[in-house]
Amino acid sequence: MEKRLANWGNYPVIASEESSFSREDQLQDLLQTSTPVIARGNGRCYGDASLGAHSISTLKYDKVLSFDTANGLFECQAGVTLDQVLDIIVPKGWFLPVTPGTKFITVGGAVASDVHGKNHHVDGAFSSQITSMDVLTSQGLITCSPALEPDLFWATCGGMGLTGIITRVQFRLKKVETSFIKQKQIKARNLDEVLRLFEENKHYTYSVAWIDCLQKGASFARSILILGEHATREELSAQQAKDPLQLPSKKKLTIPFNLPSFVLNTFTVKAFNWLYYAKNTKREINNVVSYEPFFYPLDAFLHWNRGYGKAGFVQYQFVLPMDQQQGLVEILQRISSKGWGSFLAVLKVFGRQDNLISFPMEGYTLALDFPVRKGLFAFLDELDELVLQYGGRLYLSKDARMKQEVFWHSYPHVQRFAEIVQQYNSDGRFRSLQSDRLRITAPASAPGELIMNNEELIIKDAMLK
Repeated sequence: MEKRLANWGNYPVIASEESSFSREDQLQDLLQTSTPVIARGNGRCYGDASLGAHSISTLKYDKVLSFDTANGLFECQAGVTLDQVLDIIVPKGWFLPVTPGTKFITVGGAVASDVHGKNHHVDGAFSSQITSMDVLTSQGLITCSPALEPDLFWATCGGMGLTGIITRVQFRLKKVETSFIKQKQIKARNLDEVLRLFEENKHYTYSVAWIDCLQKGASFARSILILGEHATREELSAQQAKDPLQLPSKKKLTIPFNLPSFVLNTFTVKAFNWLYYAKNTKREINNVVSYEPFFYPLDAFLHWNRGYGKAGFVQYQFVLPMDQQQGLVEILQRISSKGWGSFLAVLKVFGRQDNLISFPMEGYTLALDFPVRKGLFAFLDELDELVLQYGGRLYLSKDARMKQEVFWHSYPHVQRFAEIVQQYNSDGRFRSLQSDRLRITAPASAPGELIMNNEELIIKDAMLK
């Protein structure tokens, strides 16, 4: 069935033939034709990674296969969403080992994006918790793990669906006493202070900072650092202790329609940032909260993406090495000078990770939302140059406009990744708007064919003339 599809940023919007399946044999039948396809979960990546002329929805392939409550192993089909997993595991005293800022993504999507959370510096990305998975490739259904078919495993983790369609995933869980988080919030006067606070509090399992990216001078990048640990029973209030593993309320607010574009402007962003920073009347606040407002504050607002208007938005997320903090300063200065600040500028720390194609590296990662407007992409191209200059890279799961040169120069193992994709996706069956834009899956006969090697990206003369 043809429909108009977009991911969470509502940019781009395309016409796509979408199919779905609930059994493996149905999926096999869908792949009998030579039509290129891309798997799509709940559409919560921000750009065009799961968009294509033909998409296959995994949402009906959503059965839980096993749950080892003694050892914390969970196994399910790829279309199960994290909120469904939480509803099952939390009452049994377990939690997700790694979770992004929304619980409304599929497990398959968590693998394809190799999602990270507020605890990457302690627990790594989602890939570090996977024990095994099944991937339907052009060679058939293959079971893989870090030890079994490791090339396929590592090219699938963070590979944005280009090795095939993930069908089954087994992963480890985290044991918890309660469903609550012991939270600490600390106000930081500027960027230097929040970076120092990150270092002083690196023993915390969870850490994240909200940044006011429009401030200048002594208040440049003033922030609120949010730290957390899973609360013990002894740390709960009397009311919370009555049901220490309770699930949060399902009640949600919603934005019923796209807001007018004029709602978002420098004045409203500055006002929001002032109010958000001022709401913490003390420098330090300590409390115990349910896991949902700590991990998923925006999930309380269904369709919050509509707040950016009909034109949509892009989320710009980059990571810079730990010793390149000056790059973070320069990028934030560019944003502040432009006056295009984000309501939601989120800073996190990554620990060491050197996977094949996954986004995290040891350093600082900043995510910002920008409404689509005239001049935006040219401005982001300028930021890309700084990211490259300081040895960083952009997150494929958030990307909707990165140029191919930026991608090929910023991921150190990209040539090996492309070779493995070619091995398991030899007929180019699995491809997306993003993979074609970045020339990961561009056909060899296409005009301006790219020749990639470990040293450089060469564009054929036909593109230069």
